[in-house]
Amino acid sequence: MIHFAAAFALLLHASFWGAGLAMLAMPRPWRRFWPVLIAPAGLVLQSAVVWVGAYANLPGTNRYALWSEAIPLVLLALGLGRRGLRSVYSDLGRFGVVWAAVGACLMLLVLPLALASKGLTTISLGSNDAADYAAGARVLMEFAHADRGGFLGLTEVVRVHSVDNFFDYWLRLNHFTPAALLALNGSVLRCPPHELASLLTMVLVAFSLPIVFWVARAVIGYSGVVSVVVAAVYGLSPITWYAVAHVAPGQLLAAQAIALLTWAGIALWRGRLTWRRGAHFAGVLAIGYALLLGSYNFMLVLCLVPAVAYAGGQVLGSGEWKRLGTWTLILLAPLGVSAVFFAGRVAGLLERFQLLREYDFGWRIPVLGPEGWLGMVRGPDLRAWESGGLRWLLALGVAGLLAWALVRAGRQGRRAAWTVTALAVPVLLGYAWLEGRGAWLGTNASYDAYKLFAVFFPVLLPALCWWVTLRRSHRLGEWLAVVAVTAVVIGFNFIACGMFVVSLAKPPLIVDGELRQLRRVEAMADVNSVNLLVPDMWSRLWANAFLLHKGQYFLTHTYEGRLNTPLRGEWDLEGGRLALKLPGDARRQITPRFALVNTRDRQYVRVLPGDGWFVEEMLPNSTERWQWTSGDAKLLVDNPHDQPVTLSCRLDGHSFGERDVVLEVDGAAGSAPAIHLGVERRLVRFAPITVPPGRSTVRLRSVQPTAPAGAGDPRQLAICVFRLEIEVP
Repeated sequence: MIHFAAAFALLLHASFWGAGLAMLAMPRPWRRFWPVLIAPAGLVLQSAVVWVGAYANLPGTNRYALWSEAIPLVLLALGLGRRGLRSVYSDLGRFGVVWAAVGACLMLLVLPLALASKGLTTISLGSNDAADYAAGARVLMEFAHADRGGFLGLTEVVRVHSVDNFFDYWLRLNHFTPAALLALNGSVLRCPPHELASLLTMVLVAFSLPIVFWVARAVIGYSGVVSVVVAAVYGLSPITWYAVAHVAPGQLLAAQAIALLTWAGIALWRGRLTWRRGAHFAGVLAIGYALLLGSYNFMLVLCLVPAVAYAGGQVLGSGEWKRLGTWTLILLAPLGVSAVFFAGRVAGLLERFQLLREYDFGWRIPVLGPEGWLGMVRGPDLRAWESGGLRWLLALGVAGLLAWALVRAGRQGRRAAWTVTALAVPVLLGYAWLEGRGAWLGTNASYDAYKLFAVFFPVLLPALCWWVTLRRSHRLGEWLAVVAVTAVVIGFNFIACGMFVVSLAKPPLIVDGELRQLRRVEAMADVNSVNLLVPDMWSRLWANAFLLHKGQYFLTHTYEGRLNTPLRGEWDLEGGRLALKLPGDARRQITPRFALVNTRDRQYVRVLPGDGWFVEEMLPNSTERWQWTSGDAKLLVDNPHDQPVTLSCRLDGHSFGERDVVLEVDGAAGSAPAIHLGVERRLVRFAPITVPPGRSTVRLRSVQPTAPAGAGDPRQLAICVFRLEIEVP
């Protein structure tokens, strides 16, 4: 199927970009293990090329992506010259089982997307980030840095702090690298961003397995078999699948970077610390910092926490403060080089922190207990297994076994125990603080807590699996406990995966055929600007991504870089339950759902939903949408003419129970006669109403009281509206 072919094409393409740089950057004592660097090296090199292309004012990756393939080819030739073909073959074979795990993980991740759609597309369980990344990718694919046409230069809409154009917003403030990867790979594979956003996120999860394996093997010291199992659990974990379900490639890139920096910092400390030896790590450190700067640049302040905790604890016991100073300088020197290259990202760092303070980003995410740290939760929503006290049984079992393993390790090897403690405890304390802060203030800090946990997860997971070392004991009970817990952990993660597959196979959010048809609007020469009156954010953001060559205005503050402003567009883009019917070409039906309405037409009025409407609903894998009202549902009518306008309204819907419905204009004497609606869907027409010049409020009023929805739904419902047409005779 095309989904699997495209996913592996992305994986192989990034591997081609990373192989040569990985061979050249891997420190000398570990040169034969260069394959663990392929993923971060390839991703950061692609990002760097797009960064240079943007500042060189090249006209988008569509023009230079194929030429840029020469860069990884040259690096590959240099790497092969250094290692030799036979050594390279041997080095790759050493990781054969890891590559098999990567392939199996990617197949499993892509499965729900293949079930959800026949063609390549993007799906989500709730987050709208995918459309944001797609917009950035189109900017980098099709525009030069100096371009200010269409949406890009619409300063009043796109201004964010010091950034006054949409291109610089991606270079300085937003998550640049995910959009850059979509742009470059999309240009090479001839796939638009909406076909690759979900696939890229899936590839990033699978591509993280080698670095997780490496942390388990080289930092914690597990055997090869145990390290492969830990990496496989990472690929199955609902912590990472949650990122896929909500299309969050930025956090997955940051996770790889932090894992790489943690290994480099600890490996540096463990060996003989000289500037010469530090120079061997410069490439690895620069890759890690650059990857972080391009994705989650605000994580720079925390990225070295595990490594600093490890080294700091050693110093407190030994008093080697001079060694700590040298280590710190060696560790930070490559950051200076990366910061100079990504100077725009560093310059925007303070503003990024200001945005994090200004907006309560995200949503509420359940707290992860000890069992949740190992992925033993209920899949798509990360809720704990509450039935029968199962959560507490799992949590106590995991925590108890981990504590016992640390006690045993403390007797046998303090260094190993301290490594685990340094990797896990600082992050878990930060996670607990954010969860507590969110609960205390009633904010979405639990979302920040999840993000913190997720970006450190490649480091946390191997540390939290320290209980596997009990298998080394000669006590049969401890060995059996390790085997049993391993089977339970893998089993629960498989169950969570299955729940994700089921949910993603019928996603609530998908770039369907109707959304894709909006691309036709860009080809309409007489449409220069549009007002996006699409009610749901998913569709509105994708409309923005599909129409970047047109000026766009928003009724509501939709996202960063898409401010609410006066609606100055020449056309309204409708996409909700309200439809303004104008004669002739003044209304252009793009799809059954979307239409353009000419705001300059002599019969034009604007009708917007007011209070009393619940959010739009739909069935997964269906084009049918509806909206419930609660009591009086308001319509805000703007009549730009000097005289009253008569409107004729037709409703397609049904009611919650039998009821009479009235359409009336506030402040007008009398109202149109009531019509009767029942539980069966039908098409009804109201008597004409007249609205005065200026803004008027029209009420869709239920004569009978609303009724509770029932079945745990707290809403009070009146009328279900599939479509409300307003016609100007």
